[in-house]
Amino acid sequence: MGELIMWGVLSLLVFWILYQAVRIVPQRSNYVVEFLGKYQKTLQAGLHILIPFVQRVAYVQSLKEETIDVPSQSCITKDNIAVEIDGILYLQCQNAELASYGIDDYRYATSQLAQTTLRSEIGKIELDKTFEERDMINASVVQAVDMASNAWGVKVLRYEIKDINPPSTVRDALEKQMRAERERRAVVAESEGNRTATINVSEGQRQEMINLSEAEKLKQVNEAEGKATEIELLAKATAAGIRTIAEAINAPGGSAAVNLRVAEQYIDQFGHLAKATNTLILPSDIGNIASFVGTVTKAMDQIANKPESEA
Repeated sequence: MGELIMWGVLSLLVFWILYQAVRIVPQRSNYVVEFLGKYQKTLQAGLHILIPFVQRVAYVQSLKEETIDVPSQSCITKDNIAVEIDGILYLQCQNAELASYGIDDYRYATSQLAQTTLRSEIGKIELDKTFEERDMINASVVQAVDMASNAWGVKVLRYEIKDINPPSTVRDALEKQMRAERERRAVVAESEGNRTATINVSEGQRQEMINLSEAEKLKQVNEAEGKATEIELLAKATAAGIRTIAEAINAPGGSAAVNLRVAEQYIDQFGHLAKATNTLILPSDIGNIASFVGTVTKAMDQIANKPESEA
């Protein structure tokens, strides 16, 4: 029975020694090894053999990118308004030795440094700009924390502000300001619309008046051209008619036809005159129609026989 216990203890001791001697380092991890309490080396990913009781793994550092939630804190802006701001810090351990011996807890240290840097940056700007200058604030925090964390073997990749919470009174004032701004924009937009509509209406009326005046001008020009054309055509027709009458008079029997036509017109006009009024004035030689017709015929002969140049 005693031998079994002894063999059991020896087995456990051998197993423990093997466990301490054989170490498998996972990917993206570093093991910091100490030799009799002093730093000796850093184990990379893979299988390693250590000397039990002399060498030991003192620290295990992950080389993966880490996310640290920076607690919410109260910051005072340049215009003396307290705001609650929280953020997220992204960092990565790049030197396991410095991360193990350069500082006790680099995660806590970088978080505290990010908070103090954030308070300093917020104190440089006014409340209204804290919402607009997030990128600038994030870049300033990353630059300051990364500079300090170089001695710890840690690389700060980025910092992001999650939320900015001003006091309730300030939020109410901001909401009223935004509402007033929206109402102002609405009024301006409406006035611009009315102005544009008025301009469009007046422009349309002006264009309409121009079109009407142009149409009236064209109408008058067309009427004038039509009258001119009418007068010209009438004159040409009259001249042609006169020439035709003259040719007819000069033709054989033309004078007799003219005498007959003048006599008919003379008698016809006296007949109309008698119908139109009760009073009738008669020439003294009304019975001498032949004399009147002869006078007219003589005048027409003179016109017909007049040289072409004099006509």
